[in-house]
Amino acid sequence: MVTAVVSVGRGRTVYVMNTADDLNQVKSSRYTRKKMLRIGLVCPYSLTIPGGVQAQVLGLARELRRMGHEARVLGPCDGPPPEPFVTPLGNSLPTAANGSTAPLAPDPSAALRTVRAINDEAFDILHLHEPIAPGPPMTALLLRLAPMVGTFHAAGDIAWYGRVNKGVNWLASHLDVRVAVSAQARELAHRYLGGEYEILFNGIESEMYARPNIKRDVGKIIFFCGRYEPRKGLAELLEAFAKLEDDTKLWIASDGDGISLLKAKYAHDTRISWLGRITDEDKINRLAQCSVFCAPSLHSESFGIVVLEAMASGAPVVASSLEGYRNVGTHDVNAWLVEPGDINELAEGLARVLSDKILAKKLSDGGLIRASELSMHRLAEIYVEMYHTVLEREQYDPDPHPKSRVVRLFSDRVLRKNPH
Repeated sequence: MVTAVVSVGRGRTVYVMNTADDLNQVKSSRYTRKKMLRIGLVCPYSLTIPGGVQAQVLGLARELRRMGHEARVLGPCDGPPPEPFVTPLGNSLPTAANGSTAPLAPDPSAALRTVRAINDEAFDILHLHEPIAPGPPMTALLLRLAPMVGTFHAAGDIAWYGRVNKGVNWLASHLDVRVAVSAQARELAHRYLGGEYEILFNGIESEMYARPNIKRDVGKIIFFCGRYEPRKGLAELLEAFAKLEDDTKLWIASDGDGISLLKAKYAHDTRISWLGRITDEDKINRLAQCSVFCAPSLHSESFGIVVLEAMASGAPVVASSLEGYRNVGTHDVNAWLVEPGDINELAEGLARVLSDKILAKKLSDGGLIRASELSMHRLAEIYVEMYHTVLEREQYDPDPHPKSRVVRLFSDRVLRKNPH
């Protein structure tokens, strides 16, 4: 018999072998790490609506496919799927979450599509993003048709965690490995679900942000990009911007309920360009042009992927000194960090980076280095090692996760379990 002690996050597996046959088993399992995997990435949020989790899921799938794996993304879509490898599971329904509205699909029709897609694809492994979110990830978690890795992204006050804790938090025990994208995401998940979590960064497809043919503007342009929510700090940025010199411009790429009130309040300021929602291509082009990218959020940021995107483009960053942003940026090294909600400090930070070209160059260079450290390719390699470790472990301890009587009846009569 082989006993495995697994440290999945570091990609290390230690075996205690009792016989020569066990040694051959281990050699064989290590050989299978060269095998290309069928990987199902399940997303709770609509993949046609911009969002940090959606970008991570699609980016990870692209990188896994570049590595030769058959990766497919399953999730709601409010329109044509954004990539050929996306399986749409129906439209989303706006749901309140973390001070904003999340495009989830908690309806029965989406659940049935999820069951059918997972059953038909017979994935080697499922990777659930926000596993406890209502909709496809929770459906996959309930059925457990393949070994599962779960990545927890959220931080702050998430409504569904409280509801889950009242009766079905046992579902999290179906996960073979739990990953959190930050200490803040781990704290939230552990508070309601318990368990152990590996912390892995969010990745960035750095090559997508290179725009060698676009020159950074020699003027003073501040760029803000993100869905309008009070916690994102746009109102505070506008107050700070009013204190800056007249030759400074502000690009605001944002839309959402309530933003019309801000537009009306600052309609007199012709230095402000209200861009609404823009395409990813336009966003990346503007990141390559702006003098400073500003992320003035007030709270509840789990991981600063928007900050990382700006860094990958070479834009100097001024951001709030939130824990989620400090996961990415270090003050006066690759970002200029200010106290959240402090209007004067935000104005002073923006003015300093705009006027001090040496400081701006230092932050830009430091940001490019940081983006290279958190590449999507590196993240995908870590996850692939994790997938193989989970599959190896299941060979010696097949499916130890108990199922309810109803799920056993459903799966035995209708579904097929992919053998490993």
